[in-house]
Amino acid sequence: MNPSAARVSRDSSSVCVCLFHSNSRPSSFLGINNNTVSFNTTNTNTLLLNTATNPRTINRTRVYRKNSTGVEACLSPAKSLRQILELPGVHQGPACFDALSAKLVEKSGFSFCFTSGFSISAARLALPDTGFISYAEMVDQGQLITQAVSIPVIGDGDNGYGNAMNVKRTVKGYIKAGFAGIILEDQVSPKACGHTRGRKVVSREEAVMRIKAAVDARKESGSDIVIVARTDSRQALSLEESLRRSRAFADAGADVLFIDALASKEEMKAFCEISPLVPKMANMLEGGGKTPILNPLELEELGFKLVAYPLSLIGVSIRAMQDALTAIKGGRIPSPGSMPSFEEIKETLGFNTYYEEEKRYATSMRRLSSENGGSRDAFSGIWSRTLRVKITGRDGFEKLDVRIPAGFLDGITNVVPALGGVNLKELLNDAAEEVGGKLLLDFNDTVGDRIQVFLE
Repeated sequence: MNPSAARVSRDSSSVCVCLFHSNSRPSSFLGINNNTVSFNTTNTNTLLLNTATNPRTINRTRVYRKNSTGVEACLSPAKSLRQILELPGVHQGPACFDALSAKLVEKSGFSFCFTSGFSISAARLALPDTGFISYAEMVDQGQLITQAVSIPVIGDGDNGYGNAMNVKRTVKGYIKAGFAGIILEDQVSPKACGHTRGRKVVSREEAVMRIKAAVDARKESGSDIVIVARTDSRQALSLEESLRRSRAFADAGADVLFIDALASKEEMKAFCEISPLVPKMANMLEGGGKTPILNPLELEELGFKLVAYPLSLIGVSIRAMQDALTAIKGGRIPSPGSMPSFEEIKETLGFNTYYEEEKRYATSMRRLSSENGGSRDAFSGIWSRTLRVKITGRDGFEKLDVRIPAGFLDGITNVVPALGGVNLKELLNDAAEEVGGKLLLDFNDTVGDRIQVFLE
């Protein structure tokens, strides 16, 4: 167990408990009774914290306040991110591109994540990150992402989509969308993707004005969104210029500094030595960028505080879809080992949580149906099981023996066309209470092959 600090403050009107940890899923708040705060933790135990005691060290993530109107969250996404920046060590943030990928990041125990303009442009538009995607599209996608998770999200704000006035609008829009932080860069329009050719930057003076505009927008909004100032001048101009710009960004009020495409460990060290009180961000571009790929311990030793992994999720998603499509085109379906079961997919998406909560609002008739073994509960259970499809040729040789998640019945006729006229869903429903190993079908098709379907 590697706990992080938790602080407790108390006054006459509220009890504020601030808990944070980089390697645990969020706990669930149960309530406050006198000075005791109860949390339902991920290992199903209940964590009790007496707020009259001194600050303690605990291993959970949530923040709540009790006031005259009840209990409410007491830290904004930006404040939560600032708490992370105050913790020792380097903190890893994978880059997501939609609500599902963000939820997976959170479920994996990361304390925050980034959005990637590269990945969002790819997933939303199927276009390269060369300035095609707009401010409105990025804000819309960002809002879906921030609403899907409780961890802080740092948004890719590109170059602010214009001049200093556009930057102010971008920052205010990202604040309203629920972002904890925003990355702003000094490229011209249309921008180019980092680590690619053709990058050009605005003058240092204009770049600094963008950061000042971002700081002003934050003040005007009454927010404390974390401003990550990025410069692409290392590749566009020189290392020396990128260091000068970073110092100027810090003086202008940036909270985190980021030089993209540093070319060596020595350059990374030189970057971390400037403006020592301002956290530094590293970008570990997977698959072959200009920056050396270092592990978290090496990055921490150099002085980095945040590290982004921009392509891991979109990259493995592309490869997994390509492999699945190759299998389908070849008359097969993806192997069960290459994808989660239907039950696992439902759990990830919250179906089971939905069903539990739905019971609270069930009418008497629906409650009676559920008590009598409603079809949904029986069939949802069967869908988590596996079908084994076996085909034996007329000559006695095995032609096919595959296992298919029962939840993917719609595509089974692509594998075995002879099953096209069979109502497998009805057979499964009838077999809901059966133990594994039941033979559902056994027949010969028109060419004499024996087709058997088992429920496992």
